[in-house]
Amino acid sequence: MDIEELIDQHHATLYRYAYRLTGRVEDAEDLTQQVFLLAQQKLHQIRDPTKSRSWLFTVLRTCFLKTCRKRTEISATGMAMEIDKIPENVPVGDEIDRERLQQAINELPETFRLVLLMYYFEECSYKEIAAQLEIEIGTVMSRLSRAKARLRYQLIPHRTTVWGTESGLMSLSTDETTLR
Repeated sequence: MDIEELIDQHHATLYRYAYRLTGRVEDAEDLTQQVFLLAQQKLHQIRDPTKSRSWLFTVLRTCFLKTCRKRTEISATGMAMEIDKIPENVPVGDEIDRERLQQAINELPETFRLVLLMYYFEECSYKEIAAQLEIEIGTVMSRLSRAKARLRYQLIPHRTTVWGTESGLMSLSTDETTLR
């Protein structure tokens, strides 16, 4: 296996993952380029070519985390919402465009975003995510659940009456910060 073959097979997938992680074209391009540069230098370490995809994803995630640690942390504003009251089942028919999705992913705290992307893009199991991030499986499940709830809240059009609950109908306030 050579670097050209790796690039041909995995560039598009790695770039999409990098874009979802960073939220910016320039950062995704830099991150993807960095991954293939490292891959070229360490190509001899790949013993099983069938596992090159997961190896590249791991390199990409590690590079991303290193760049995040170098940046200064900016406190994110919290959302005053009751996550347990956001329904699992979303009404069908409202299509979400890619820009809105990326913006919503960008607004997630880094810990939520990373677990969400590892689960959906890398197709890692809870156990694999927990092992790679060195956290408990329950923490993985909680972060993934909260990430999906925040995305659902941000991406579903706010209506006066949304879904039925056991106690009647649940409504969202128009200020987008609280659930009633």
